[in-house]
Amino acid sequence: MSQRHIDVSVLAGEACPVSEVLDHVSGKWSIGILVAAAQGPIRFTELERSITGISRRMLTLNLRKLERDGLLVRTVHPVVPPKVEYTLTDMAQELHKSLLELTDWARRHGSTVAAAQAAYDREHNS
Repeated sequence: MSQRHIDVSVLAGEACPVSEVLDHVSGKWSIGILVAAAQGPIRFTELERSITGISRRMLTLNLRKLERDGLLVRTVHPVVPPKVEYTLTDMAQELHKSLLELTDWARRHGSTVAAAQAAYDREHNS
């Protein structure tokens, strides 16, 4: 098999776990939560205020999902009223660095992508 041919069956086996993880961390709200929690422990209400448009229910579901995935640690402090904080795990801190790089790439190349899309649309919609 030449280097130009790819064994798709091998890639398919590797792609499922990768796709699953990427689906979790690239969700509409997950990135916002990870970015907001990157500066250190953050409380639920602080997260709710910092993420425009998220409902309490959606925030709760996403926090649970990220905690289950090992990206957030939920700490309940034994005080009245209860104090709950969320902190990124080391793995999530690493992911946050990658998200910042991706964001930087998008800022640098956003206008180039938009220009390419406009050129494509002009050429294919004529």
